[in-house]
This record gives sequence, C-alpha cells and structure tokens, in this order.
Amino acid sequence: MEICDLTARELAAAIGAREVSAVEVVEAHLRRIERVNPAVNAIVTLTPEAALADARAADASLAAGRTLGPLHGLPVAHKDLFETAGVRTTYGSPIFHDHVPEHDALIVERLKAAGAITVGKTNTPEFGAGSQTFNPVFGPTRNPYDQARTCGGSSGGAAAALACGMVPIADGSDMGGSLRNPASFCNVVGLRCSPGRVPSWPEKALWLPLSVDGPMARTVGDVALMLSAIAGPDRRAPMASGEPGTVFAGALDRDLRGVRVAWAPDLGGLLPLDPRVRAAVEAQRATFAALGCVVEEAAPDLRDADEVFMTLRALSFELGLGELLDTRRAELKDTVVWNIEAGRRQSGPDVGRALRLQAALYERARAFMERYEFMVLPVAQVPPFPVEQPYVTEVDGVPMGSYIEWMRSCYAITVTGLPAIAVPTGFTADGLPIGLQIVGRFRDEFGVLQVAHAFEQATQLWRRRPEVLA
Repeated sequence: MEICDLTARELAAAIGAREVSAVEVVEAHLRRIERVNPAVNAIVTLTPEAALADARAADASLAAGRTLGPLHGLPVAHKDLFETAGVRTTYGSPIFHDHVPEHDALIVERLKAAGAITVGKTNTPEFGAGSQTFNPVFGPTRNPYDQARTCGGSSGGAAAALACGMVPIADGSDMGGSLRNPASFCNVVGLRCSPGRVPSWPEKALWLPLSVDGPMARTVGDVALMLSAIAGPDRRAPMASGEPGTVFAGALDRDLRGVRVAWAPDLGGLLPLDPRVRAAVEAQRATFAALGCVVEEAAPDLRDADEVFMTLRALSFELGLGELLDTRRAELKDTVVWNIEAGRRQSGPDVGRALRLQAALYERARAFMERYEFMVLPVAQVPPFPVEQPYVTEVDGVPMGSYIEWMRSCYAITVTGLPAIAVPTGFTADGLPIGLQIVGRFRDEFGVLQVAHAFEQATQLWRRRPEVLA
C-alpha cells in the first residue's frame, strides 16, 4: 500500500517506529498533490519547501529521542479561513487576495504543537458562506468521485484533499454543516463538536459560538487522534471545555448492545429528502440493529430551528463582515451581502426571541436525548450536485427559500449544541457518496466517536476510493 493510502494512525505508528521518515511521508504526499490536485483544486496554496524543512526537523528530533506529539510527522492542510503565520490566507475573497497573517489561528497552533507538518491551505467558499466550495480567487473545488459535481462546503477543499490522499488529516469549521456536508459529499469523516470542545481564536463572538472548529479525516479513528491534539482549554477561549484532549486518544471499541438509538431520517417530517439519500440511509438501519442497538423511529421537536439559525447566522455575518459591506461592497458575493443585510435588518427583540427559542429548543433536545443516547439522520438532504450550481433550490420538489435552507439537516442540529459526526453510509447508483449523521448528548464526543467507529468497522465504506486516483 502506498504511503498516502495509510491512515493517520498507521502513519503515526510507522513514523514512531522509524519504519518511514517524516521526510518520506511529506515527499509522498507532495507527489500525490502534484499528480491529483490539478483535477480537483482542493489545495490552493502549497508550502513544499517549508514542509520539507519541518519534516527534516521532525526526523532529527526523533533521532535525538524526542517526539513532537501525537501527530509527529503527519502532513496537514489548513482551511483558508484559518490564519497561518507567513502563509497567504484569503478567506476565499478577492479583498484578501494577498493577505499574509502574522499569527496562527489556535487550531493551527495546536496542530503544529502536536507535530503535524503544514503542506498548504485548502479551498473554501468566500468567507465560508455556503455548502458549495467556489470563489473568485481560486475557482471551484471538484468532487473526487465525480469531477462534474461539487465537493460540498465550506470545508470542501479539506474533504476533497482527504478523499484523494493528499493529506491524512485536515482541519475545518462548521456553522451550518461545513465539516459534515463536505465529508458526506466526499466519503470521509467530519466531526462537529459541541461548542467549547475545540476552542477558537481569534474570534469576534466569544460568547456566541454558532460556528466551531474541528477535525476531518478518512476514518473515525483518525478524527479521534486529531481531536486529541486540538481539544482542551485555552485562556483565549473562555467558553472552552476544561477537559483535556487526551481523553480522545484511547481505543474506541464499545459493546453497543442495548444502546438506544433514535432513527430520524427526516427529523419527524421536518426535512424533505432526495429519494436517493433516503434509500441509502434507510439501508443502514439494519447495521445499527446488527450492532445490538435498540433502534426506534423518533425525533425531537426542533420546529424553531430555522428561525434560531437564520437569526443568529445573520447576526454573526453582520458582526464579522459588516465593515466590509460598508467599504468593499462591490467585491462581496451576493449571498454574503444578503446575509449581512439580513443581520442589519434585525432588531434587538428579534435576536432576543431567537436566543429564548434556542434555549427552549435545547431543553427539548436534551430531554429527548435522555431517552435516546444517539440519533441518526442524513448529513445532507441531497447527493452532490453539479459544480456549476451555486446552491440547491429545491429538494424532492420542495422549493428552498434561501441559499442555505437545503442544509437544514445539519443546521437544525447546530442550534441544539449537540455533537454530530458525518460518516460514509453508501453511494447512489451512479457512484455519488452519501453520508450518515450520528448525533450524541451534549459534549459526549467520545460516545459519538465510538458509535461511528463501530458503524465504520461494520460497513467499511470508507475504503471505496475515488476514480480520480486511478
């Protein structure tokens, strides 16, 4: 098996045992990037010289008896929304075409501290707006399983790079599905943690954590490995959990007999679903039963999720990008302008109502999850769609009211604050990936990882690699 096709855990073990050097690992991934990236456009800024220098330093450290951490020598690419010191960070916007930050974002800082080696930046839609990865700076990222289709977003470059073996781990962020949706579209794994599990810095809205940063990889075990390095408290992030990331370094094996699972493919009628998605998800109900789970059709009452999410999302867009609307409006994407202006139209009582509704929604979800330890539903309501299409306008004949409404299956979970993971669940007849979303109790990321790991081991769907690698 080629180096690039090993899991992150396998690579870390091989480097630690000195069966392969960090230089060899980085060189192999740089060759894969050179060969495959032109077809998908996942990695948009490449730093080969710096990566090889870091790899040589990692090998020298190991030779001297020092390891750099759990990710020692593993290549990683950072989402182009995350600041990287000395490396261009555009946020997918022409306004920041030549922007080079002076500091690293906290997630980048932690990955480096754990021994990961930066090879570049991954593509994202402009300011992360939308679950379709394209922007005027770098163009679209294409789906490795069908290059005429989108890879999803907004961590689309990360998901495509992982699917192609250009990196074994990648970071991303998720407000309305941006870790989960591209994972689903690219047959990889993405975890949205409860707010505070992975601290974010810098952050303009410290006390309104609608968006979270998190890990992506090809397997659940690799996501857990990465989470062990990026989770944990930080004084710059006052809402961060005090639990150290090392809790995620252990084995994920668990006896699931008797575990209660709510089967909620359409969230109790809240979601229209493409028939291909429904079929792929329903086909896996038997897998959970075979694992010993008690599976029952049930869904929490999330009827206010739309109002809560749309209000708080608009607030966050105005907060983060309002100054650019005043000074550089002509250079902003229309959907970004729409979201900022929606934030400006809101009143204080509008925001107050959304916060009250969210509190009540969380209480209903919490009570529901006291009965069921996990809930299962689709990640995305549709399979990957044409790359030229900016966003989905209807789902199974139901018109969508905005450029993000088609991602209700994800953002309805976002506003509960519950952790959710996207794992491969199947393919359409024409080979397009479909993802399954497993939701757990507040801050029970370890439990979510355990169930996802068991499901992954039972199905082995992650092993189906894209034809672009042929």
